[in-house]
Amino acid sequence: MTRKVIIDCDPGIDDAVALCMALFDPRLEVVAVTAVGGNVSPEQATRNVQAILDQLDPPRRPRIGCAGETANPLPADARHIFGNDGLGNNDFPCIEHHQRHPAEKVICDEVRAAPNQVTVVACGPLTNIARALMRDPDLPSVIGQLVIMGGTVSAPGNVTPAAEFNIYCDPASARTVFRSAMTKTLVPLDVTTQVVQTFDFLDQIPDESSRAGSFLRKTLPYLYRSHRQYLGEEGIHLHDAVALVAATDRELFELKQMSGDVEVSGELTRGATVFDRRRLPQSRPNMEVAVSADGAAVTDCILRSLGEAARAT
Repeated sequence: MTRKVIIDCDPGIDDAVALCMALFDPRLEVVAVTAVGGNVSPEQATRNVQAILDQLDPPRRPRIGCAGETANPLPADARHIFGNDGLGNNDFPCIEHHQRHPAEKVICDEVRAAPNQVTVVACGPLTNIARALMRDPDLPSVIGQLVIMGGTVSAPGNVTPAAEFNIYCDPASARTVFRSAMTKTLVPLDVTTQVVQTFDFLDQIPDESSRAGSFLRKTLPYLYRSHRQYLGEEGIHLHDAVALVAATDRELFELKQMSGDVEVSGELTRGATVFDRRRLPQSRPNMEVAVSADGAAVTDCILRSLGEAARAT
């Protein structure tokens, strides 16, 4: 039996890889892809979701949820890593939809249509998830699971010394989601950075003869160049692809029940995720957190999923 999934993302090349994996995984039924501002603006994120779907052309088209504008300008973006368009400056064409549905409405609709059966994989800032909770306060009782790529436990941040990018972009929404009663799994930087795709990864992805392979080979080389130029790294981290593997192959991860919260106003710590790691914690766990992963096995899962995508396209 397939598992219903919503991918909430801010594409971003690593989001695009996660989408490529999910759309053709025979274990998953992607019922919706919802866009959120983060790596790129909300409007660009919505365009990128449509462009990725157009490039891959999956046999079953999921619903698309459009990113809404934020109350305040995004405090950061990742165009220096992913390109001005978020997809390696490829400027993929896309067909604009005339009937646009807000991401939070699509999330609520799909979760309500299949109570306790939908897993939401949140690959970007948690804006849409928080808005969905405002729209439907009873959502935690009917959502199956929420898998979040974001935050850190003891690792440094990647946008400030204290904060990971997705949480930093909208810490108020992240705090709302962290404090909600939803069943949550957090996949933080501590774990996603354990999984490194070195240059030989490019030799193992599908070739250009498939739609998936052609798309990957147009986008991934940009990510290798930007990681080397801006981060001084010879490999890349596909953070969102790792989070998707945590949703599908959780046995590859060590998971620990923890109590987590988000700093929303600190001058130096805005967006930091804080966990009660005292010997005798004073708060009850509110999520499970991935604390380690079998990096080689996770990379194998990513490659197998991309191979499935190539065979299907």
